[in-house]
Amino acid sequence: MRILISEDDAALAEALRFALTQSGFAVDWVANGIDADEALKSSDFGLLILDLGLPKLDGLEVLRRLRRRNATLPVLILSGREDPEQKVAGLDLGADDYLVKPFSLNELQARVRALLRRGHGASAPVLTYRELSFDPATRTASINGHALPLSTHELSVLEVLIRRFGRVVSKEQLVEQIYTYDQEVSHNAIEVYVHRLRKKIGGTGLAVRTLYGRGYALDYIEPLT
Repeated sequence: MRILISEDDAALAEALRFALTQSGFAVDWVANGIDADEALKSSDFGLLILDLGLPKLDGLEVLRRLRRRNATLPVLILSGREDPEQKVAGLDLGADDYLVKPFSLNELQARVRALLRRGHGASAPVLTYRELSFDPATRTASINGHALPLSTHELSVLEVLIRRFGRVVSKEQLVEQIYTYDQEVSHNAIEVYVHRLRKKIGGTGLAVRTLYGRGYALDYIEPLT
């Protein structure tokens, strides 16, 4: 999953980016509101961490424009001061949570996990198909309760496929979800991740199907009876 951090404090942004990357997320960072608005219009993110005191375009306006486009991704607001009116304004515009600086990285990560559990219209925090389960908040996968040893990129591929269960996902969509702007993009690497994932979920009754010229789909090996 890709997370966008919109924060003009470079030191704080780098600390957030490092912590979330260590948790397995692909994290992009922009330093002003104009770049945040453009990134949100052009790319598919799973979460936005939004500072209100942004240059060029303030955070509330970024949020207002985002919700006008009917985007439903979770938004965690960061603010440099405890201002009840500003907090109410952010929540009324569609923010999902609000965190006042300074804060601990552990608290931020806990709030991110909570937002991801509630996000994406999931009826349950853990996505389960037959013996395979994936927890988007902790970014862990398991088979019959036993942890599945997946690399960060393999987990990212699984997350995209399981969220679109039974539907075709193109290589381009996978690349967009698991790589950040500054990472080198490799379609061949996607094939490697899919191949490894396919082997590791063997025996679950699920398969990663290749639809040549279209992409991949996670589906049941045989229809349920």
